[in-house]
Amino acid sequence: MKLIVTGGAGFIGSHLVDRLLADGREVVVVDDFDDYYSRAVKESNLAEASKNPRCRIVEMDVRDGVGAAALVESTRPDAIVHLAARAGVRPSIAAPGLYADVNVMGTVRWLEAAVRIEPRPRFVFASSSSVYGDRAEGPFRETDAVDAPVSPYAASKRAAELMAYTFHHIHGLAATGLRFFTAYGPRNRPDLAVSLFADRIESGRPLVMFGDGTTRRDYTFVGDIVDGVVRAVDRCSGWRIYNLGNAHPVELRKMIATLAEALGKPAIIERAPEQPGDVRQTFADVSLAERELGYAPATSLREGLDRFVAWRRSTRT
Repeated sequence: MKLIVTGGAGFIGSHLVDRLLADGREVVVVDDFDDYYSRAVKESNLAEASKNPRCRIVEMDVRDGVGAAALVESTRPDAIVHLAARAGVRPSIAAPGLYADVNVMGTVRWLEAAVRIEPRPRFVFASSSSVYGDRAEGPFRETDAVDAPVSPYAASKRAAELMAYTFHHIHGLAATGLRFFTAYGPRNRPDLAVSLFADRIESGRPLVMFGDGTTRRDYTFVGDIVDGVVRAVDRCSGWRIYNLGNAHPVELRKMIATLAEALGKPAIIERAPEQPGDVRQTFADVSLAERELGYAPATSLREGLDRFVAWRRSTRT
């Protein structure tokens, strides 16, 4: 099986590339190595994959429609896994136009490329739990209304879902959207809370906890998410949206305490007000993914944080 993976140098993308190669598949990685965080980090994410003869890395902006069309035409992939996006809720408030351009138009360019060839590839793309907005009740189900995003990032992800459905409806493209819930683990993006807090705890500096620590997130280990992505690729047909989460939300203050235990050092906490765009909780109902994909997240928060810490320390020796 031959696949194109956009955003393949990123946190989740690089783990997916490794998994696909381990399964014997051929992968073309597309990434623009943008400046959201260090290029060196992304290159290190692909260090092993780049040595594999079944892996090819193409540096390309996902908004390059001509480049996307040419690559899809020449590669003739069985599937496109579109993970590339401008990430982060808070940065999207400062640059909403950029987020709309990359996350919506970047998705459209690859949808356009996919429907130009026959047979058409399966199209699996990353969405986000942020599309559910700010709600007190959970769990979140794929059938819930998602018409009240609270950040430009969330709005861009919902818009990408709608675009993908339109291409399915008009062109018959087999398309599956995956709503990821707070991924963490080895290669964690440096801007994510787990990485930021670990830096502070290990250095003995205070970390900033926004709010009273009772906000909850459905922390989901990256290996469990990748397993869900692979299952979605193999079963992609028609139109589907799936939650990929752990289904066990954890309070922020509990996550911090568990991370401190995994690091073996105390957390010094400074309180700050809640931030614009933050939501009270994310909480995945994964019963549809369990039933249709065989998705079964199995990694507890403590086990996943232990593995994150082990990776983190291995990269510093």
